Amino acid sequence: MPYGYVNSMKTRPGHRDEVAAILTGGADGLRAAGCRLYVVGLDAADDVTIWVSEVWESKDHHDASLRLPETRAAITRAMPLLTGEFSSRETIIAGGLGVTAG
Repeated sequence: MPYGYVNSMKTRPGHRDEVAAILTGGADGLRAAGCRLYVVGLDAADDVTIWVSEVWESKDHHDASLRLPETRAAITRAMPLLTGEFSSRETIIAGGLGVTAG
């Protein structure tokens, strides 16, 4: 069953675009890892918040993607640019434009 995540993170001032570039830089390899949708958005209300929406073939696919060398490298590069303020919600996909339910 497709599994989703909606995440927000706060960057240190002046680093939002750099973090967004890191997050989108490895997006091409995600499809092979089981990712159906990966969207990085910049909050329209402030200049430090990034939203990431993801849909995966399964929770196991997502968990496995976190062990990929390129994912680990991106996390290592981004972490010093973040404040540590994160929120994350797991979702079960019901359907929608571009994504079908399991």
